[in-house]
Amino acid sequence: MTNPSGISPTEYKALVKPIKVDEKTKGGIILPDETKERDQFAQMQGMLVAVSPLAFTYADKADWGEAEKPKPGDKVMFARYAGAAVKGKDGEDYRIINDKDISAVLL
Repeated sequence: MTNPSGISPTEYKALVKPIKVDEKTKGGIILPDETKERDQFAQMQGMLVAVSPLAFTYADKADWGEAEKPKPGDKVMFARYAGAAVKGKDGEDYRIINDKDISAVLL
């Protein structure tokens, strides 16, 4: 996966692009901004865009078991208020978060 954001995480950080929530219901009702914001933070899912070289190195292979370390392109779940919101050079919104704030890879 390419990184169009122009942001390269350092130390034990990862760059995640949050998945946007719908602005309308299936029936066509436009959701108010407050509802969209609440749903966006409740969702806590995103696409892993980039990881620093040190990310996910706190555990050795034995600790990971059968699981693989998260990698760019994976759909992940992350802590609700994790990290900092940033805007990439491509104009998209991203979150820079600690690797430990990624709680799951969605298959």
